Amino acid sequence: MTLRLLGLLMAQMLAIGSVWWIGPRIWPDIGHVSMLAMVLGADLCVVWIVWLNSSRRAVRVLRWLRSNAPLAEAPELGGAWGEAANRMRRRLRALEQEAADHRGRLQEILSALQVSPNGVVLLDAQHRIEWCNQTAAHHFGIDADRDREQAIGHLVRDPSFTAYLAGRDYKQDVVMSGRHGTASRPVRLSVQLHPYGQGRMLLLSRDVTAVEQAEAMRRDFVANVSHEIRTPLTVVSGFVETLQTLPLEAEERQHYLDLMARQAQRMQTVVSDLLTLSRLEGAPAPDLVDWTPVRTLVTQCEQEARGLSQALGGTDGSLAHQLQFPSAEQMAQAGEIAGNQNELLSALSNLVGNALRYTPPGGTVVVECGRLNDGQLRVSVRDNGPGIAPEHIPRLTERFYRVDRSRSRETGGTGLGLAIVKHVAQRHGAQLQVESTVGKGSCFALVFPARRIRALQTG
Repeated sequence: MTLRLLGLLMAQMLAIGSVWWIGPRIWPDIGHVSMLAMVLGADLCVVWIVWLNSSRRAVRVLRWLRSNAPLAEAPELGGAWGEAANRMRRRLRALEQEAADHRGRLQEILSALQVSPNGVVLLDAQHRIEWCNQTAAHHFGIDADRDREQAIGHLVRDPSFTAYLAGRDYKQDVVMSGRHGTASRPVRLSVQLHPYGQGRMLLLSRDVTAVEQAEAMRRDFVANVSHEIRTPLTVVSGFVETLQTLPLEAEERQHYLDLMARQAQRMQTVVSDLLTLSRLEGAPAPDLVDWTPVRTLVTQCEQEARGLSQALGGTDGSLAHQLQFPSAEQMAQAGEIAGNQNELLSALSNLVGNALRYTPPGGTVVVECGRLNDGQLRVSVRDNGPGIAPEHIPRLTERFYRVDRSRSRETGGTGLGLAIVKHVAQRHGAQLQVESTVGKGSCFALVFPARRIRALQTG
């Protein structure tokens, strides 16, 4: 621009000088002053035309800028205003591209947060919801679109969270009940606020139901193991002290020795079941190589069941229960099952043993087996005992969990049988089904997949 102005001034000076020198020789009647006035007038006309043209270009550029028109509608001009328009167009295009990149990165971050297993809520300085992912919406029972701009304290009414939000001490998390929890299946959430920016808050939520259940199971497990081992040891040590310090008749001595043997057997059974569980958890799943006839498993289980029922029946040797097992034809139609024979027998024996222990004398225990329409095998144990309340059923396979602790200990149960059954079922791809009605009895069934079942092989 400076060079153009300098060139214009030099051209004007050259024109004035030329007219001043040449004009009188061509037009002798015109004086120098008149000639100079003509030149200045022509020069002013040129300047006016240039200024007017520049003003029109400036007006077009300003009109385009004020209208917020797209970059494609930028005026195509020459000269200084054209260059200014081109520079502004390039700068705006760069800014638009930069904004698009930022929006893309923001969308990627929000998409990543959307699939996070943890709940994420963005709150403004007044604790109003700016954004939340679907996990948080599920945790707190809110709608990501409808509840935007709503205060989180008005939507989450849990007393522990309300106190946590008002306390303004966010160094630790707070554990609260989830919106979709029930009495039988509680949901526990760990919630923590993290301040950032100008008074904003990042609210993170995490489902810790499984963690709390595992911790409760661990505490129960340690307490139960301690009790199951300490109680027999206390009894045995007491009897040993009695035998060592008191003179006893032969009959009394034998009675104490029998009690000590019974307690020692109880401890041995608990340790054996714990070792069985440990082995099941650490061993690989059995292959489809070893096949065992269902008849073999059921027959051996029947022998053990009759022995246990006879032991529970009293001293006359009669059975305490009415036992019904499948016929030879039914067991033959059930075919063979692939898996570890000892594990399968242990699972079936535990189901039958539990039915006998919890069914009062005179009750009925029925064992059935048969192929389903889709080729699966169902082996069930049904009794007409006292039944199980619904709130106990989800926890039946926990270690040492007992519905009736006194009844289980009286009959020799360890509280580990159904835990063993669950692990055996999982290792063989089977399902453990439990149906029970209080006062009418229970039915425990193992359903094995069709790939582990085949027809009975002969020869």
